[in-house]
Amino acid sequence: MKWKQIPLGPLQTNCYLVYDERKTCLIVDPGENPRKLTGIIEELELKPEAIVLTHAHFDHIGAVDRIRDKYGIKVYIHEKEKDWLTDPALNGSKHFMQHEPIKAREADELFTDEGPISIANFYFEVLETPGHSPGSVSFHFPKSKFILAGDALFQGSIGRTDLPGGNHNQLIKSIHDKLLVLPEETEVLPGHGPTTTIGMEMESNPFLNGF
Repeated sequence: MKWKQIPLGPLQTNCYLVYDERKTCLIVDPGENPRKLTGIIEELELKPEAIVLTHAHFDHIGAVDRIRDKYGIKVYIHEKEKDWLTDPALNGSKHFMQHEPIKAREADELFTDEGPISIANFYFEVLETPGHSPGSVSFHFPKSKFILAGDALFQGSIGRTDLPGGNHNQLIKSIHDKLLVLPEETEVLPGHGPTTTIGMEMESNPFLNGF
């Protein structure tokens, strides 16, 4: 399994293309710049199978409808944020954007439980990692030793919790109970900034002292 990180939009939100040897791919958090994103997909000769969202803040969903419609694929999100795509007040764009509020149509499928899931040829684990937002999830690919952590865990930092629905204690618990228990060599693919590993964050992340 391979992946490609693509920073998009004014906040440089990381979109990821996760793809296999058959060139089928999952698109994770298409936050903005649909033309740039489709250009890379075509350059890599990939066939998108679905859009999966770690959460529904505006900087992670800006290109959802354009990408969904271009490729005729489904959008997946956690059920706790099923209303956020259509509501700029919930996804934050009403409060943070200077221009048109961002919204998308409702998701096609909802994550309702943790655990293994299969989408097309992809088999991975959905982990509930709330705290940054109520429906934040992470996508763990154990055989390939990486996890898409959204805005839960960053290199040397953690997600902000001062937005509506955020909860600092809950985020710390999510990181401790769901992420830090993974093998230390697991590569963390965050929603912003460079990648890291579970082991590196256990050793040096100042927000996780004591874990």
